[in-house]
Amino acid sequence: MPPEKRPDSTRRSERSRTAILTAARELVSEVGYAKLTIEAIAARAGVGKQTIYRWWSSKGAVVFDSILALSEGEDGIALPNTGDLEADLKTVLRATVAEFADAEFEAPIRALHTEIINDPELAATYREKMEAPMREAKKQRLRSAQTAGQLDADADLDLVLDFLYAPLTQRWLTRSGPLDDAFADALVEATLRAFPA
Repeated sequence: MPPEKRPDSTRRSERSRTAILTAARELVSEVGYAKLTIEAIAARAGVGKQTIYRWWSSKGAVVFDSILALSEGEDGIALPNTGDLEADLKTVLRATVAEFADAEFEAPIRALHTEIINDPELAATYREKMEAPMREAKKQRLRSAQTAGQLDADADLDLVLDFLYAPLTQRWLTRSGPLDDAFADALVEATLRAFPA
C-alpha cells in the first residue's frame, strides 16, 4: 500500500482515547462510580475493552484521566494576578465552587475521591499529576502577594492553602451546607484575617 494510503494509527489511537475518556465522564455522571464498568465504557466509546486495559489498569485510572483531560491544551496553570490578592482569591474560589456544582465535573471528581481512598497507586498519581501542579500554582500567587506586602511574609503557604480549601472540600464531600459565592468569599476573608501582612 502506498504510504499516503496507510491509516494513521496515532490518529486512530487518539480518537479512541478521546472517546474512552468522554464515555467514562458521561457514564460516571449517569450511573455513578459503583455501577460504572470497563465494559460499559468500551461499549459507549466503540472500542474493545482490551483497548482500555492496554492504556489503563483500572476504572479509577480511566476516570482520573477523564478529569485530567478536561484541562489538556491549557498553557500551564496560573492564578489571576491583578495586584489585588483578595479579589483574585475570591475569583478562584468562586470558580472552584462553580466547578463542584457542575455535573460534568462533580460526579467524576467525587468518584475519583472515593477511589483514591482505597487505591494508593491512584492516590500517588493524583498527587503527582493534578494536586501538586495546582498547589504549586496557588503557592506562586501567594508568594507574589508576600513580596507585594499583601500577605504575612513568614506565613506557611501550605497552611494558608489548607485554610482556604479544606473547609470548602469538607463541605463538598459531606454535603453539609451550601457551596456558593458567599461561602467562597467568607473563606477568603477569614484566611486573609488569619495571615495579615
